Amino acid sequence: MMKKTLILFVIAFILFSCSKEQKELVNSIPPISNAILESAVIYEANIRQYSPEGTFDEFTKDIPEIKKLGVKVIWLMPIFPISETKRKATGGADSKFASEFPKEEQSRYLGSYYAVSDFTKINPEFGDIEDFRTLVSTAHEHGIYVILDWVPNHTGWDHTWLQTNPEFYTQNEKGEVVHPKDTDWTDTADLNYDNLAMRTQMIADMKYWLKNENIDGFRCDVAGSVPLDFWQDAIPKLRAEKDIFMLAEAWEPALLKDTLFDMAYAWDGHHLLNNLANGEKTVSDLKTYMQTTYKERYEKDDMLMNFVTNHDENSWNGTIQERMGIKAEMLTALSYVLPGMPLIYSGQEYDLNHRLKFFEKDSIPKKKGKTFAFLTKLGALKNTNSALNGGKEKAIFEVLKSAKDVFVLKRTKGDKTLLYLANFSDTTSQVKVTEKGVFRDLISEEKINLNGEALQVAPLTFKIIIN
Repeated sequence: MMKKTLILFVIAFILFSCSKEQKELVNSIPPISNAILESAVIYEANIRQYSPEGTFDEFTKDIPEIKKLGVKVIWLMPIFPISETKRKATGGADSKFASEFPKEEQSRYLGSYYAVSDFTKINPEFGDIEDFRTLVSTAHEHGIYVILDWVPNHTGWDHTWLQTNPEFYTQNEKGEVVHPKDTDWTDTADLNYDNLAMRTQMIADMKYWLKNENIDGFRCDVAGSVPLDFWQDAIPKLRAEKDIFMLAEAWEPALLKDTLFDMAYAWDGHHLLNNLANGEKTVSDLKTYMQTTYKERYEKDDMLMNFVTNHDENSWNGTIQERMGIKAEMLTALSYVLPGMPLIYSGQEYDLNHRLKFFEKDSIPKKKGKTFAFLTKLGALKNTNSALNGGKEKAIFEVLKSAKDVFVLKRTKGDKTLLYLANFSDTTSQVKVTEKGVFRDLISEEKINLNGEALQVAPLTFKIIIN
């Protein structure tokens, strides 16, 4: 009897220790908050292409390196199983399915992450649920939050709902389930948001990851294509589970109202950056954008994500170098000093200069060069200088008078001031500033004593001046 009691005591002790350890793990990072988001950099992780192995484990090893970039939020591209039925091999209007290729070639085509076959399972390509949990706990230990890329608009053609609940999907007059209208997303089936039971199940699947896997929110794919009243129902229910961060792949201001999404995409800003690079837009257009975006379209406490690249841009529209050329560094810096939160996409920090394959295995470079140091410097500035606060209590901005092809932005908060001076012309410009005091050039790290004199900015270069 005593031996049996001792065994039960040992088991109870082990269970208590595990419970305590799990509780400590859950609480290893403070709840995400508006204050934390003010100074955050977000990192989009493409697990498949991040390493030759394409696994959670290989990405987890590099979380300490990612932290050096000032990253406070990791957005994981979809981690769910990908549908085998209608698995895509190529994209575009003339896209093909893997099944259209010879059998010996079909295995190389891995399909789109956004053709999900089960919202509550892990893609075995990346590892298993324990590997995922290690990724999340490691990120938390390094003060980084993890959000999942959620695909609420459609599923892959293998999803069990197609068998159990075909009414969850949009159907044509023949009763056939269809892919999303006006898209080439033929590898997916369009969800029917008129069906209330589907909405309920979608929310339940999202809650699963909050309650069981301790994630910190969601990046919601094509959020503007999902009815607004779904988000008005779903997001408060998700926030009731824990403090979360919600990113909408959308521009619509309505999605940022009240307690809906925390951040939306600066789509117009991204297109403008591309057009500033290729000469289709000018500094005058940038000044107009500043006025219409931050003072007319969006409210003062709305937050936008600024970016020079992401998974779609890189794979379908070109690398940063292809699109931005000699102006790439200047425009990357601009994405950090504009109000909002800057994005880094996997490989950007390693000078990625090829278009990653979207439906096949590929890999980013992993050699640190000029860009890693540059983004580290920008990230540290974003994290520590209140003049770059970009959330609900964002720093004030002012576009200063300047020559035609020169853009001068002033950001201030408290006793911190930042000046961004960009010369888009092919001649040196003398930029007069009225600020006085001891400042520092972020890039050269030289001390500057400002007394209202002009600063010289070389052609197609920029300066970031901070006090």
